[in-house]
Amino acid sequence: MIRYGIYGGAFDPIHLGHLLLAESCLRQAKLDRVVFVPTGVSPHRAGKESYHVSAEDRLNMIESAITGYDEFLVSRYEIDRQETSYTVETLQYFHRTFALVEPQLYLLLGADMFNDLPNWYEAGEICKLALPLVVTRPETPSPYFAALGGIVSADRLEEIRQSAVMMPQIGISATQIRHRTAANESIRFQVPRSVESYIASRQLYRYSQ
Repeated sequence: MIRYGIYGGAFDPIHLGHLLLAESCLRQAKLDRVVFVPTGVSPHRAGKESYHVSAEDRLNMIESAITGYDEFLVSRYEIDRQETSYTVETLQYFHRTFALVEPQLYLLLGADMFNDLPNWYEAGEICKLALPLVVTRPETPSPYFAALGGIVSADRLEEIRQSAVMMPQIGISATQIRHRTAANESIRFQVPRSVESYIASRQLYRYSQ
């Protein structure tokens, strides 16, 4: 059985905070692989601005950031879909795709996303298909595990609680990177060098606000 961490997000752009979260989960939860899944049409972005660059640009930046790290993979599953991608469907897809190796799936979530998990479509089924790995950081709000009490069994809830991952505090955000790029300020050491070069060569985020 292979342990796959499924890590969804806009990655607009991917930065060192994303990679540190993935690495923290890989090591602490003893995962075999982490699969980055850039979002396509996400239910979590309803009413929000569209992505700042194309899906292909976001995918290419992820690919460049993880080149040489065999434990990290990227999937185009959600960006190739035309309809809204729900997490439960994405997890079902990976169970089918990896069926031959009897995958054990883990869903990588920051504490803020985890606290909203009870409001997600088919939240109970999500927690059956994959064990949520909630990532906590110093000086950030704690995960509210009790919110899943009416959705999962007591044993599953305790498993989720015991599997929480700690990562160092890192003050980097995609919004900050987009703003700095638009202002022609340095993003060195906030994104991998390959991503920095890609953004510069394609002149991405030049007019982002």
